[in-house]
Amino acid sequence: MTEFARAGSQRWLQVAVERQPDLLREALERCGAIPHGAAVEWRSPIREDGFCEYRDAAALRKANILELPSRPLKDFWPARGPVWDAIGVASDGRAVFVEAKAHIPEAASPACRASTVSLSRIQASLAEARRAYAPKATADWSGLFYQYANRLAHQFLIEHLNGLPSALVFLYFINDAEMDGPTSEAEWKGAVRLIHAALGLPASLARHGVYEAFLDVGLLKHEA
Repeated sequence: MTEFARAGSQRWLQVAVERQPDLLREALERCGAIPHGAAVEWRSPIREDGFCEYRDAAALRKANILELPSRPLKDFWPARGPVWDAIGVASDGRAVFVEAKAHIPEAASPACRASTVSLSRIQASLAEARRAYAPKATADWSGLFYQYANRLAHQFLIEHLNGLPSALVFLYFINDAEMDGPTSEAEWKGAVRLIHAALGLPASLARHGVYEAFLDVGLLKHEA
């Protein structure tokens, strides 16, 4: 039997999906990522699939997105794009993509390390997404906080360019003492404000289908 990951956001997300999906659903509901009373069918990470995480077209298929009708993925992003921590489908049909964090340094991702050819396409798509999220911003989204930016770019591709209902959720775990993680929502929100300031983003991206959810690992520990 496949065991949960040893520690950190990967472990707690696996525990939440497998053992406490209602807690995870409530966290998404509170932040507005899914409608009140909606259910979510999690397609990854699930035990029967070895807690596999998905990227590229395989990730889209997990979210019931079989085609991007207006702008194909291959025209927007090179192969080996973001690996999603969790993918689900809400009962109203929207795709749900999750990026999870358990401690602040985990959010400070390095710059893009793609090859020259791939980097050119990535930077063009990041700039296109940046104009939609923050028209006045001038930051280079392929630098610091690149991981955060490339998740935003994929949400832009799915919902804005292709008109498909989708929610991007940044899930922040609270009270992960083993990882020396934040002990409050306020601490995480301060870190998010810094990321948004660096990327030139407004405080809220909810109108773009981007949300911040919070879940206390203390509610999950007895399930692990």
